[in-house]
Amino acid sequence: MKSAVSRTHGANVFGGVGGFAGMFDVSFLKAFDRPILATSTDGVGTKVAIAQAIDKHDTIGQDLVGMVVDDIIVVGATPLFMTDYIACGKVYPQRIADIVRGIAEACKATGTALVGGETAEHPGLLGPDDYDVAGAAVGAVEADALLGPHRVADGDLVIAIASSGLHSNGFSLVRHILRERGIGFTDTSADLGGVVGEVLLEPTRLYTTPLVRLLAEHPGAVHSLSHVTGGGIAANLARVLPAGTWAELERSTWSPPEVFRALSAMAGSTLESSEGTWNLGIGMIAVVAPDAADAVVASLGAAGLPAWVAGRVSSGAVPSAGSGNGGADDWVQGAKGVDGGAVRLTGEYRA
Repeated sequence: MKSAVSRTHGANVFGGVGGFAGMFDVSFLKAFDRPILATSTDGVGTKVAIAQAIDKHDTIGQDLVGMVVDDIIVVGATPLFMTDYIACGKVYPQRIADIVRGIAEACKATGTALVGGETAEHPGLLGPDDYDVAGAAVGAVEADALLGPHRVADGDLVIAIASSGLHSNGFSLVRHILRERGIGFTDTSADLGGVVGEVLLEPTRLYTTPLVRLLAEHPGAVHSLSHVTGGGIAANLARVLPAGTWAELERSTWSPPEVFRALSAMAGSTLESSEGTWNLGIGMIAVVAPDAADAVVASLGAAGLPAWVAGRVSSGAVPSAGSGNGGADDWVQGAKGVDGGAVRLTGEYRA
């Protein structure tokens, strides 16, 4: 574990592993005109229950980094360092090492130093095999390079960037569906394409490094980014659009991966009914200048991130709620307390 953590450390990290506080030299910020620090904190949620059920703990760390660090890049900030916290009923050294190694490897992949962490035993509160993980990260961005709704304009294009699967949201619904069908995590499912727990533990895709490169190579092209986590596609995109604008995303521009189709079929429901819970194949969204869309899609594709134009931003009166395909097409606005734009999904998903 110590070796994995140390590999995330560069010249800016002070003190190594084991101190009471992680330390990071930020003297390079003196070269900024107006440095802005960005911070994010999150966990993995009930996805950890699946890792515990099949005794596989080496991917949960990547999920944690994805949930935390990929929120930093949304504002245009480059991540600097991260800390983690693991609460468990009993410390099993190999299990903790697997979790932390996964965190460290994902930190290294995103250029983030893992500068500290804590493992706490909570006997009597958590069972011997129970644990939860959380983390926090800090990044930096020049003030005039901040991304957000203030940059978005009428006519901007909405570029969807593919997810690797469920990522780390909506697992309470997943567990409910499987429980109702009497399907265990160690069962093999032809519909899901393998051992259920292993399929569901597909780690969260990491977007930070390709996006940092994209922002550097195409300055001004990206106006805002949205990380599609809890709340789904529409709610998270609405947060990064300015008030008075709206965007319709056309479902026919992509085909949700099989894991979402299989789970929906097991539940006897539609893909549309889960749009406020699952990412349905879109893990990150970029709102870009129209003349930069081709270059952005090409850059992301070259980095192994499938991307496509899914919609356009418009300003003015929002079209009536009844012009889509029914209740599932209602506009989402004011998501998570943000007085932003309005978003809805229209049409039918590609088969």
